[in-house]
Amino acid sequence: MPIFKDLIHTIAPTGKLRASINLGNPILANKNPQSGEPYGVSIDLANAFARKLGLEIELFVFDSAGKSVEAVTQEKADFGFFAIDPLRGEGILFTAPYVLIEGAYLVKESSPIQSNHEVDMPGNRLVVGKGSAYDLFLTREIKSAEIVRAPTSPLVVSSFLEGGYEVAAGVRQQLEADALKTSGLRLLPGRFMVIQQAMGLPKLRGEAAAGLMCEFVQEMKKSGFVSDALQRHGIQGASVAPLS
Repeated sequence: MPIFKDLIHTIAPTGKLRASINLGNPILANKNPQSGEPYGVSIDLANAFARKLGLEIELFVFDSAGKSVEAVTQEKADFGFFAIDPLRGEGILFTAPYVLIEGAYLVKESSPIQSNHEVDMPGNRLVVGKGSAYDLFLTREIKSAEIVRAPTSPLVVSSFLEGGYEVAAGVRQQLEADALKTSGLRLLPGRFMVIQQAMGLPKLRGEAAAGLMCEFVQEMKKSGFVSDALQRHGIQGASVAPLS
């Protein structure tokens, strides 16, 4: 199906396709330590979407989800990769999810906390990355524990250790990697939430533009592109979202 020029202009009014990339989620994006270039599933999808539209890609890289969301909401970027959340939905139109990611809790080995339902108790201080999907979700759900916000998701465990807090929350893979670097830590069994990771664009771009992006995501899931990208980047613990 041909893509009309006016729709392409709606999606990318500057003539370049500006993608907002969040390095705060290592499942989807990372930075090459030698070259400094970003790589990962998000970047693969961004490049594929640019090819579909016949546009040059321009990457805007941020260290946190909050900054990445702000760039798209304020139309400083044309689209990005986000966990679906109703608060973010006030300024962003989301596609269906392309990847599902588990959120987990981490505690010290000596902690009396043994299960997820013991976290939301008076006296527990729970560290999350500011503006992350976990922050937004737990802000709504936590009733008794205190939420402490680290500047970014990759700094959650260091903030947890330095502050002597009771619990850290985040992407399971990030917490597992951090736990391997520091002895005396353990993850609680199971998960406290499942993140639905989607693409999104500014709400003001309209339903037609969002519809095109939705079709693209479905195509990328159905063709095996997302599955191949997860495998190519060695991502474990994340799964391709079902077709909708």
